[in-house]
Amino acid sequence: MEIFVTGIGAISCIGNNVQEHFDTLIAERSGIKKGSHPHSERFLVGEVPLTNEELIDRFQLKINGSRTGLLGCVAAKEAFSGHLLREDIRTGVISGTSVGGMDVSEIQYRSYMNNGTHDISKYKEHSSGNSSEEIALELGIDGFVNTISTACSSAANAIMMGARMIRSGALDRVIVGGTDALSEFTISGFRSLMIFDEEWCRPFDESRKGLNLGEGAGFIVIESAASIEKSGSTSLARLKGWSNASDAYHQTASSPDGYGATLSISEAMKVANLKPEDIDYINAHGTATPNNDLSESKAIMQVFGEQIPPFSSTKAFTGHTLAAAGGLEAVFSVLAIQHGYLFANLNHRNAIEETKLVPVTRTTKVETIRNVLSNSFGFGGNNSTIILGEL
Repeated sequence: MEIFVTGIGAISCIGNNVQEHFDTLIAERSGIKKGSHPHSERFLVGEVPLTNEELIDRFQLKINGSRTGLLGCVAAKEAFSGHLLREDIRTGVISGTSVGGMDVSEIQYRSYMNNGTHDISKYKEHSSGNSSEEIALELGIDGFVNTISTACSSAANAIMMGARMIRSGALDRVIVGGTDALSEFTISGFRSLMIFDEEWCRPFDESRKGLNLGEGAGFIVIESAASIEKSGSTSLARLKGWSNASDAYHQTASSPDGYGATLSISEAMKVANLKPEDIDYINAHGTATPNNDLSESKAIMQVFGEQIPPFSSTKAFTGHTLAAAGGLEAVFSVLAIQHGYLFANLNHRNAIEETKLVPVTRTTKVETIRNVLSNSFGFGGNNSTIILGEL
């Protein structure tokens, strides 16, 4: 069964909608800069430059919940724009998140610890699933709603689950992706792991030291052919392959030999019935941490041998948006297919000594991009790969 992408939506530090993201990627303009909140003002982060109140007002949102929920509503609403709800099209929402409503609950907890006062009703926002419910409410969807929380592979796994639901006949159409907001807890957590770079991150560079965190949301709408016949939706691309492989190497680190990533990439290509030479571009996970980039590079080499497709990480544009990354990068992959662009891997100067691989360093127009492979790797060795292709 073929699965089609019929809508895309995005919000991050480089844009409030898909067109703004595309324009910024073409212009090679990063959105990473010093934060504006007490927990982020000392660091370089990819912060959406709108307050929660501004998000609600500008995008006419119905809900007033956590920032994670608000960002998710903005991107999902754009992706679902123009789609009509019908009783004969079973529609679901599957959203990935790591932070959930932590941006709300950590404020209440700090208030309680400091002066003994807090609004206990706010803690309902903390649950990861609450943001998914808010997205469904915003879209008017009251059917299947689910949440994936597998760290940085969450959105990719949400996309994969949505595809499986369609193939199994359980749903006809699914809004899938991920959303996360910046929070003090996540910034402190990544700093404690010593993989937080206080300079601008440098994916796949020998000098890389760590990531810059970001926030945002990315969602796509996927449908079966039968659903499109009823909805009349316009197809933008096809979701051809997907896979998840957990090597369980370490709580936070990827396996140094890239075993789990190799398996994830290989299995996704089998699902898509594609050969290595069919992949025209890889949107790499590329977090700019020493461990991830080396591990992913080895996996790419093991799968593609000496014929490495053009590859790049877009995280020097957006920062690492955690559970939202796979959703945003799925949107970027669709844009690459639609417009024929390889996006720049910003800040790259010198190849990793051990692998010698050089990513795409300038945004480049090419004649055609048939298939894009997008990687998302999470803590615990949870590796996910999706493949999007031309119609």
